[in-house]
Amino acid sequence: MKQNKYRLIAWCVCVWMVMSGYAQDPLPRKAKADTHSTPVYVSKEIKQLLKLLTVESPMPDSFKGVQENEIFDPTFSLAPFWEKLCKLEKPVRIVHIGDSHVRGHVFPYIVRSYLEEDFGRNAVEPIPLTYQTSGIAKETGNVGVVYHVIGVNGATCGTYATEERMREVTSLQPDLVILSFGTNEAHGRRYAQTLHTVEMKHLIDKIKSECPNVTFLLTTPPGAYVRNGRRGRVINPRTSLVVDTQLKFAEENQLAVWDMYHVAGGSQYACRNWTAAHLFQRDKIHFTREGYILQGLLLHEALIKEYNKYVGNRLE
Repeated sequence: MKQNKYRLIAWCVCVWMVMSGYAQDPLPRKAKADTHSTPVYVSKEIKQLLKLLTVESPMPDSFKGVQENEIFDPTFSLAPFWEKLCKLEKPVRIVHIGDSHVRGHVFPYIVRSYLEEDFGRNAVEPIPLTYQTSGIAKETGNVGVVYHVIGVNGATCGTYATEERMREVTSLQPDLVILSFGTNEAHGRRYAQTLHTVEMKHLIDKIKSECPNVTFLLTTPPGAYVRNGRRGRVINPRTSLVVDTQLKFAEENQLAVWDMYHVAGGSQYACRNWTAAHLFQRDKIHFTREGYILQGLLLHEALIKEYNKYVGNRLE
């Protein structure tokens, strides 16, 4: 009887201790400092790797004779522009000028939209770009990419170098000017490579005189057809001469160039590729909306590949 009484008392004490918290070690009010770990700092190399951007090739599988879609810049003339994009400490301005391919706004608008997605779209107001609207972006003052578009129907680089046009370009304070000409030069039956070279030099010198820190990217024309009497439309044979002149000029003046003509197949395949994919309009000079979208995607890919190359070189 007495033993049962002690057992009952012991059981009651145990229950009281559990309910009062005495059956376990008391929880500390504050966690003890971790003396075995150190802060993790992101290295400069890791920060640089985080800046690499992914981009997929938009080149149609049906295109024949294509070349690597890349910007040719052996002297690294675009390095100051890439550096500004890497740091992105202020709005980075691009002005894309050219002929009707640019005036249509679709080709450059695709590039603009994707670059804004890559580097930030807060630098401009979200105003859709159409054929009826101005291609001049409205800046907000925030950090990001500002991509202005100025195209003139029928323009050559020679006819473009007027005081009015130059003020329009230089007043935008560009970090990069993309020059997309060549189609109309190639339609001149008396095309002269020497005159073309002089006109390109004049245009670039006028821009650089007002914007000494600007960088340039030349693009070659995509290719086109011309009328040839009873034969109807034939591939314009002067396009290859224009492209050769542009490539030689870029090399001699240490300028970057994106050779869309050879990227899309060159003299043998470029026009045939555009035609087979139904990307030309009826005049076989201008392109469908889908054709201009593809050109914009190709230029964007080439830009990002060159940017990634610059970021990668900084790690070495």
